[in-house]
Amino acid sequence: MSEAASARKPARERILDTAAELFYREGIRAVGIDTIIAKSGVAKMSLYRNFTSKDDLVCAYLERSIAQHGAWWDRVVARHPGDPRAQMKALFVALAHWIDHPKFQGCPFTSAAAELRDPDNPARALALAHKRMVRDRLHRLAVAAGADDPDRLCAQLQLLMEGAYAAGRALDLGPGNDAVASAAAILIDAACGQARP
Repeated sequence: MSEAASARKPARERILDTAAELFYREGIRAVGIDTIIAKSGVAKMSLYRNFTSKDDLVCAYLERSIAQHGAWWDRVVARHPGDPRAQMKALFVALAHWIDHPKFQGCPFTSAAAELRDPDNPARALALAHKRMVRDRLHRLAVAAGADDPDRLCAQLQLLMEGAYAAGRALDLGPGNDAVASAAAILIDAACGQARP
């Protein structure tokens, strides 16, 4: 987006866009309000008119990330209507593509939960609620796919997903690495019986 187009956006959106980019790339604790103000080109008063505190801004960032992740998930599974096994596999193919993106910095929800350790922090609660939602959605797919033990498959897939987030951030997996997708396919096929021809 051009600088002129960005300047035409409402202050709240500019602040949130800037915060999202910085929180994801550098970490929530590493980014101060003054940096967000400077990079978004708004006055301090504008920031506090839109967000009562940094915690409020972090919650808004995570709420938007939850909506974006939900839309991503829905787009991926919609490509395989009525085929939960293919839907689960497609999620991990899409995850492999995401990890391969040059701006990939891990899962924003895992990062937030790791950084924000206070159990009463509302942003931590949002991050953990999102993880439960992912688990629930995976579980519904595992049940629909006829997994012998949906709880176990769901736990395996979520652990694989979390490991992929960490490895994608910390290791040079190389372009086009499909290890997470192929590992997920093995788990899914083992839990749901032989793959259909």
